[in-house]
Amino acid sequence: MASALTADNPGAPVRQRAGAIVLARHGEPALSRKVRLSAAEYRDFWARYEVLGILPGQTPPPALLQFVERAGTLLSSTRLRSIESANALAGGRKVVPHEVLVEAPLPPPPWPRWIRFSPTIWGFLARVWWWFFNHHEGQETRRAAEARADAAADLLIEYATRGEDVLVLAHGFFNFMIGRALRKRGWKLVSSEGYKYWSTRRFERL
Repeated sequence: MASALTADNPGAPVRQRAGAIVLARHGEPALSRKVRLSAAEYRDFWARYEVLGILPGQTPPPALLQFVERAGTLLSSTRLRSIESANALAGGRKVVPHEVLVEAPLPPPPWPRWIRFSPTIWGFLARVWWWFFNHHEGQETRRAAEARADAAADLLIEYATRGEDVLVLAHGFFNFMIGRALRKRGWKLVSSEGYKYWSTRRFERL
């Protein structure tokens, strides 16, 4: 890591201040949530959600656009909705996609077809079953996702410790998991807009 010498103590190296890490959620996807689905239908809904991009015509928030201008590195998950969101912000700058940033799976509980909820409710229930009851249907487990979140946090810290701000366009829940991993490594959440589309959570090493 780069270092400098202070005037008061010219022999003492000073650690270069790390840049900020901003975890942003992608824009609104091109798939309506105004439906009621069974568990099996929600499983199909999520499969489509995972491959679609974002609704056209969205304008990213001005504050997020301003941060991009200052950021040294722009990253996204490899899901199309994240790549399109990052490109909408990047203004032609390079965006680095990483598979390690993709969303954790959302297999719904195996409930009968007569139980029908909106995709939002199913997403909440699926996350609870995955997180607390290890319901994964052969997909990534919570333990494996936590290990992946640790790897993602290490990757982002590697970029940030070069002294540059880092912006990540990824997903609501996995951003939450990366944030937990960052806090375990001594990074502090200094601002949060929650988990809505285009929202950001900023971490700094103080």
